[in-house]
Amino acid sequence: MFRLVAAFIVVVASAWAQSADLLILHKGASSLGFYTLEGAHLASLATGTHPHEMVRSADGRLVYATDNGTMLIEQVSAGGNSVSVIDIAARKRVAEISTGQYRRPHGIDLDPKTGLVYVSCELPDQLLAIDPAQRKVVRTYDTKGKTAHMVKLSADGNWAFVSHSNSANVGAVQLATGAVKLIPTGNRPEGSALSPDGKLLYVVNREAAQITVIDPATQTASGLIKTGKGPVRVKVAPGGAVVYALMHDNAIGIADAKARKEVATVKLGGSPVSLELSPDGALAYASAQDLDTVYVVSVKDRKIVREIKTSPKMFPDAVMALR
Repeated sequence: MFRLVAAFIVVVASAWAQSADLLILHKGASSLGFYTLEGAHLASLATGTHPHEMVRSADGRLVYATDNGTMLIEQVSAGGNSVSVIDIAARKRVAEISTGQYRRPHGIDLDPKTGLVYVSCELPDQLLAIDPAQRKVVRTYDTKGKTAHMVKLSADGNWAFVSHSNSANVGAVQLATGAVKLIPTGNRPEGSALSPDGKLLYVVNREAAQITVIDPATQTASGLIKTGKGPVRVKVAPGGAVVYALMHDNAIGIADAKARKEVATVKLGGSPVSLELSPDGALAYASAQDLDTVYVVSVKDRKIVREIKTSPKMFPDAVMALR
């Protein structure tokens, strides 16, 4: 018995000593998981209820995760009202920032210049500016749309672009003044991503099977890219390829940014709800939460290279590649 206990302690200590390569939000289990590139599960820590999205601090030490409190945006519920602050190295939830009366926090982005975290809330539809140092909301913005879902800051940090899932537009919020300009999109806009030079914003439209291309400088739509069915999240590789998760097609799509045309799809075994790229853009990570699986796809070779399985009922969502 002593030998078994000792062996167990050694295994646990070894897992904690390993550096994590990937962070995966377990939406169903209300936790954050630490994984290797090969998919080994090193540890988990509790977050708030049903976390949805996360962003890393400018110094790389912390992760901020939105504790939405519901599994699906379509669910009628008051949801949660907090943002979890997680120390990556310590693998510890070091703080919980209350969003107060603003519930169902969902999208999240960070201004590396100021350190402020911007969070979109669905109930009511607001954009919150949070100061992590003070651990409190320091300003709120009315986004002027319905169901504030995801948010992306402009490269200069002057504007926040909030996708309104139920009013088919993006609210361009001028952060200094609070002025809002609504930009029409296709039906059900969700995730968004900037081009490497920051001159274009790509917004996926889930029920329109297209990507709206926005000029952040003028806050106007400048074109579109037709896609497969159900684009929900999008990232842009350093080389410029636009990569997105196709929820209804059970696939990852890849578009040529210059031609504004879908050039490839990679079929998955399940329906992806998230999309992340490795820092070099070589690998795409897409979570099929109902299958408790994260698919790892080679963007260049356009094929699945690995499947990461979480424990049952974890329902993995957002992924963060640390290296």
